[in-house]
Amino acid sequence: MLSSPRWAEILRTHVLPWLESAGELGDDVLEIGPGPGLTTDLLLTLTARITAVEVDAGLAAQLARRLAARHVEVINASAERAGLAADRFSAAACFAVLHHTESAAIQDRVFAELLRVLRPGGILVGSEGYDNERTRLAHAGDQFVPVDPQELPRRLEAIGFTGVDVEHGEFDFRFQARKPA
Repeated sequence: MLSSPRWAEILRTHVLPWLESAGELGDDVLEIGPGPGLTTDLLLTLTARITAVEVDAGLAAQLARRLAARHVEVINASAERAGLAADRFSAAACFAVLHHTESAAIQDRVFAELLRVLRPGGILVGSEGYDNERTRLAHAGDQFVPVDPQELPRRLEAIGFTGVDVEHGEFDFRFQARKPA
């Protein structure tokens, strides 16, 4: 699904307009879990430079080869411990990836790491699918730890994010939050 033309169309028609309305991403964006990189392609229309952290070595290598001529650095690592510098990124993005973590506690560690590497005032943007029968069937035999959109603001605020906003869409919910300035 995440490398399909249908997913690319959903990103272009539903996620891109939302991203454009969320605010400036700035000049140096961190993307976690890009997979095949359709979301990376989308982000490249909005920023000058991307660091993509992908845990799957094969996907990371493919993405690095495909985007070698662009301003994209691909790092094969876990998002919660990629070893990136504090206060570096103008924005962080994670699309349809958090549910692949092993637990809500690991999701929170990822959020804490994103807060650490964002510049003061930096924005976090992301999306996740809803926890429903269709989504669960699509993840049969795969890691699926859904993110509860009702609980997400509390979780992000407890970590230190401010201005948390969750928007419910047809296919997913989208969220944004800021690191305090």
